[in-house]
Amino acid sequence: MTGALRRFRALPLRSRLALLVATAVAVAVAAVAVACWFVTREQLEEQQDEALRGATVDKEYLSVLYQYCQRTTVKRPPTPYTGLTVQLIDSRGNVCVAPGSPRLPVTRDDLAVIGGEPAGQLHTETDSTGARMRVLTSPVTATGVQGEPAIPLGLSVARPLSEIDDPLSTLAWVLLLVGGIGVIGAGAAGLWVARSGLRPVDELTEAVEHVARTEDLTVRIPVEGEDEIARLSRSFNSMTASLATSRDRQAQLIADAGHELRTPLTSLRTNIELLARSDETGRAIPPDDRRALMSSVKAQMTELAALIGDLQELARPDAAQPGPLQVVALHDITRAALRRARLRGPELTVTEELAPWYVRAEPAGLERAIVNVLDNAVKFSPPRGTIDVVLHRGRLTVRDHGPGIPADELPHVFERFWRSPSARQLPGSGLGLSIVARTVQQSGGDISLTRAPGGGTEAVINLPGAPQPPPEAPRE
Repeated sequence: MTGALRRFRALPLRSRLALLVATAVAVAVAAVAVACWFVTREQLEEQQDEALRGATVDKEYLSVLYQYCQRTTVKRPPTPYTGLTVQLIDSRGNVCVAPGSPRLPVTRDDLAVIGGEPAGQLHTETDSTGARMRVLTSPVTATGVQGEPAIPLGLSVARPLSEIDDPLSTLAWVLLLVGGIGVIGAGAAGLWVARSGLRPVDELTEAVEHVARTEDLTVRIPVEGEDEIARLSRSFNSMTASLATSRDRQAQLIADAGHELRTPLTSLRTNIELLARSDETGRAIPPDDRRALMSSVKAQMTELAALIGDLQELARPDAAQPGPLQVVALHDITRAALRRARLRGPELTVTEELAPWYVRAEPAGLERAIVNVLDNAVKFSPPRGTIDVVLHRGRLTVRDHGPGIPADELPHVFERFWRSPSARQLPGSGLGLSIVARTVQQSGGDISLTRAPGGGTEAVINLPGAPQPPPEAPRE
């Protein structure tokens, strides 16, 4: 059984479908044929029994038959009765039949009928020629030689079971022939249906093989209808489109990262080569110039480390789920980010007005996002400038008083590696706001940058939440 199942699974899918359809039809046809055959046999047997119960034999024929068996003088011996096998039975079990007529065996039931038992019991016997007969015995009386009293006898009438067996045999052959044709036709139809139904699967297989062979993600499968195959085709098209978009983003990220990494690496290499050449030639660099070179190397290494950190943050897919979300106090996270921002711009004045607000977010990611927004404000604020930070009902506003962002550059501020031409001389990788936008969106909020009235830039972060933490969340 296991070997047959293994061989069945080794067949192509369309062959398995055709075989399953043929098998199902064969089982159905066999069940219907067997039921039809048994019902027909039951009806034929019932009709034959009713015919035997309703059969009548001419009394004159019975008298002549009895007189013939008693060896009395008759003009001519009786002939076999038309349509029936007829025999008389006396109380001793002696049988009287017409010449040439087969004899039926005498049973106890037959003798009991002669003795007065109820008649009408049908039974099946085999006659003297070997034919199977359906027999019914009834009580009769017959008169022998003139003057003798009437004698109780039993009259057995029988019909051959071949009247049933022959039509049933013919019916069986007809059902077998029709069933065989039906099974063959079902197998052919199943194979055709399998080929037609699996044609989209073949197209999908060819498309997958083409993608695996050529890495061409522009392949699309035509979608027809709303069935499962159409859904599968849509899913494949959506998958290849997503893969193509992801690959394009990956290629763009690599190209942009290479471009951004090239500048600090080139500058770092130049400075290190100057220091190394000074040591090799013995020509000392003036102390002020050497300090400037070392400061430049340190700044470039810091910028390179920050860029690598940002790239690691962005290496996660955009569709990836963030870390475990938990209820956090946005005002506390903002206050912690402000402490870090004040260290980076000690000469700046940072005002804060933070109303309690609780949100569901990833604490580390949310703090990093707010720090990035504050870093931009610190970077673009003029010396001894002011940064205003306000948190009210989930709306966090960070406003600086710097030069502001030109209106034509505002649509690009959240793009990866995009940097304003006026800010290219300042440190940064162009990834900070992109990270901020993704973190805020993962927390269910949104962010926008606009030109503030009177100059400067205003960053607004909206996060859904509540002024009080939910009952299951502890207050921080």
